[in-house]
Amino acid sequence: MSSPLKIEWAPLPGQDEAVARSVLPGGVRLLTEHIAHIRSASIGLWVPVGSRDEAGGHFGATHFLEHLLFKGTARRSALQIAEAFDKVGGEANAATSKEYTCYHARVLDADLPMAVDVLGDMVTGALLDPEEFELERGVILEELAMTEDDPHDVAHEAFASAVYGANPLARPIGGTPQTIRAVPRDAVWEHYRAHYRPETLIVTAAGNVDHEAVAHLVSEALGRSTWASTDDDVPRRRRSTDLTVALPVEAARRVVERPVEQAQVILGCEGLRAMDARRHALGVLSTIVGGGMSSRLFQEIRERRGLAYSTYSFCMGHADAGCFGLFAGCGPAVADEVVELLGAEWDRLAAHGVDADELARAKGQISGGMVLGLEDSFSRMMRLGRAETLTGELPTPDELLARVQRVTADEVATLAEELASRPRHEVRVAPPS
Repeated sequence: MSSPLKIEWAPLPGQDEAVARSVLPGGVRLLTEHIAHIRSASIGLWVPVGSRDEAGGHFGATHFLEHLLFKGTARRSALQIAEAFDKVGGEANAATSKEYTCYHARVLDADLPMAVDVLGDMVTGALLDPEEFELERGVILEELAMTEDDPHDVAHEAFASAVYGANPLARPIGGTPQTIRAVPRDAVWEHYRAHYRPETLIVTAAGNVDHEAVAHLVSEALGRSTWASTDDDVPRRRRSTDLTVALPVEAARRVVERPVEQAQVILGCEGLRAMDARRHALGVLSTIVGGGMSSRLFQEIRERRGLAYSTYSFCMGHADAGCFGLFAGCGPAVADEVVELLGAEWDRLAAHGVDADELARAKGQISGGMVLGLEDSFSRMMRLGRAETLTGELPTPDELLARVQRVTADEVATLAEELASRPRHEVRVAPPS
């Protein structure tokens, strides 16, 4: 990346001057948000590749890389990477999803140059040392074993498999023991070389940061790498509105037997895409059904009947698909009754809609959580990255609040009726009968 640094940036449309975006030499996209009066800075390096993007023979490679990039570069050992953040009281970690991978850190503003340098070195200069590779294979297998021992995680993985069927979205983000044991180092290296390039890299920073200063830091860090320059402004990740593999059209019932004391049950269906115009109505709907202690599920299943400690609803949207579900953890002897109650509350909402009080309460809950969730540099940094990687839009908090407030009772009722008409999948994790 030898091109001279030319910083051309402007506030994003609809944003104030605190948020800016520019494309650096080499094609790297940079987004920053200046937050006055705080001393922290959060930085994220994003690659728009997740578990759904893995080709045959590469299954598990995305999550493998999340681990391996912390295992050393030509300039730093794994211990030196860890020490760099520990000695300043900072935090460094990574996250893999079905559609992106993010390497991130949160440090004092004065330590941001170190964080950019270390993360940049990790992402561009990973060695994937064969010996470290095999050691980390064992670590990942232990992580997967931990997940297999958690019936809650098992239930959600089984639900994703039921909803998405043969679509790549059904694959576990972390891979499976079979794919992790099978994937060779060369396949993970091929995955790394194919997807970790300047034109795909997104850098986001938030906190006490200056856009031009961060641009220089990023350019200098990547300038020490061997990545080739393209000077391309790559469009945000987009997918066809048609799934490559159609989702199941028949309702599925899956029972996963585990020696557990508590059954985990999920009832749900295909939901909405991440950018569906009705996503805010879905958020309100989900909050009414199972979003808190005043929700219908909590009041009916826990408070009135005492059948479960934990019960809630959830929804998740991806570029071209999504899911919606109702969950409860209950005694195996009452699992049938609880599943019936989950379905009954779902059907009642579809048949009778919502009243004004619970609509207002749900909007207030979402609005308060949204604002409180954006009061630190890390959440602001993640917001920038998800917008650039997945959605292509970055509404202001005020605009998001306005969208929630515009949701009507009729919109919620209509959506509830549509969801109730879709194939309804049931998943249970329970002891052998």
